[in-house]
Amino acid sequence: MTLAGADRLDDVALLETADPSGILRQVASSAAQVREAARAVAEASLDSLVAGDRPRAIVVTGMGGSGIAGEVLAAVAGPGCPVQVTTVHDYRLPGWVGAADLVIAVSCSGATEETLSAAADAVRRGCRLLGVGGKGSPLAALAEQASAPFIVVHATGMPRSMLWGLSVPLVAAAARLGVLDTPEDAYEAAAAELERVAHLCRPDSEHFVNPAKALALELSGTLPMIWGTSPLTGVAAARFACQLHENGKYPAIAGVLPEANHNQVVVFDGPFAAGPSDMEPGQSGGDSAPPVPLRLVLLRDTQEHPQVTRRREESRRIAEDRRIEVTELAATGDLPLERLASLVALIDYASVYLAILNGIDPAPIAAIQELKARIA
Repeated sequence: MTLAGADRLDDVALLETADPSGILRQVASSAAQVREAARAVAEASLDSLVAGDRPRAIVVTGMGGSGIAGEVLAAVAGPGCPVQVTTVHDYRLPGWVGAADLVIAVSCSGATEETLSAAADAVRRGCRLLGVGGKGSPLAALAEQASAPFIVVHATGMPRSMLWGLSVPLVAAAARLGVLDTPEDAYEAAAAELERVAHLCRPDSEHFVNPAKALALELSGTLPMIWGTSPLTGVAAARFACQLHENGKYPAIAGVLPEANHNQVVVFDGPFAAGPSDMEPGQSGGDSAPPVPLRLVLLRDTQEHPQVTRRREESRRIAEDRRIEVTELAATGDLPLERLASLVALIDYASVYLAILNGIDPAPIAAIQELKARIA
C-alpha cells in the first residue's frame, strides 16, 4: 500500500529506512559543527596570517559543498568589510591575485582537484595561504610544504552536510585577522538557533507542526524559484537550490533581489505559470495547469533595503496574479550567522524530506561520481 505524502514523512521507521546513510543525522550535527569549528580556530596557530599587514583581499577557493563557505564569509562580512572577499570555483586564480592577498583553500576531503590546483597557484604567486579541510590530506600536505596554517575539519558526513564545519573557520579566521567584527557570542547564537530548528524539524515531529516537512510537501511536484532578499539570504537561496539538487535530485532556480527582478521575474509569464487569474477558458494557460507548476520561494531577511522590501511585496503580488503559489520564509535573529542558521537549518531538513517523499535516497551522487571517473 502506497502511503500518502504526509503519512510517508510522519512514519519514523520509514524515514530511517529511506535514509540509510543518515543524512538527517548529519544535518542534526550542525550546532556541534559550529562549536567545534570555533574552538579549532581559537586553538590554531595563525601567527603567519595575523603578523603581517591586513590583506588587500581574501580569496576563497573551493568547490561544491565546500565552496559555499566562501559565499558565507562574503555575506557575513557584508558591504562594510574593509577588504574585498571573493570566491573562486575554478582551477586558476584571477590574474589580479598576488602577494598582497590571502587565499583560503577549503576542501572537506582535502583532495578536491580544482582546490588543490588553485592553492598551488596561490603558493607560486607568493600569496598568504590558509588551508581548511581533512587531516592528513593532500591539501594539508600542500599547506605544510608552504609553511601555511591549516585548520583541520573533522567531517561527520558528506561535504554538503558540513556547511558549518567549513564556514565557521573562515569567519573566525577573518575575525582573528581583524577584518571582520564578530562578537564572541555569535557562534553560540548560531549554534543555539540550529538546535532550535533541529528540534522543530526532527523526524518524529509530525508534518503539521514540522516546518521542514511542510515545506517539502509544498515544493513537491513544483519547480521552485528561490529568491533571497539580501546578500545573506541570497546565499541561503543558493544553498537551498544546491541541497535540492544533491539531496533531492530535484531542479531549482536560485536568485536574489533586486537582480532577479531584472530577469527571472519574466518566467512568471512562461509555460510554468498558470497565467493571469482573469484569463478566459480556451486561452493559452487559461483552462489547464502547467505540466510542472512554478512556485516562488522568498527568503526574507530582517535587514532588507527598503526598495527590496517593496520589490519582494510586489513580486509576490505579481506571482499570485498569475496563479503562482508563493512560500515566504523569514530569517530570525540579529547577528548574520544566526540569521543564516535560521534559514539553512530549515532548508537542509526540507531537502532531505523532499527526497524521501519522492522515494529517493538522499545520499548518492552517482552522476557526480560518474563524471569524475570519466575525466580521471
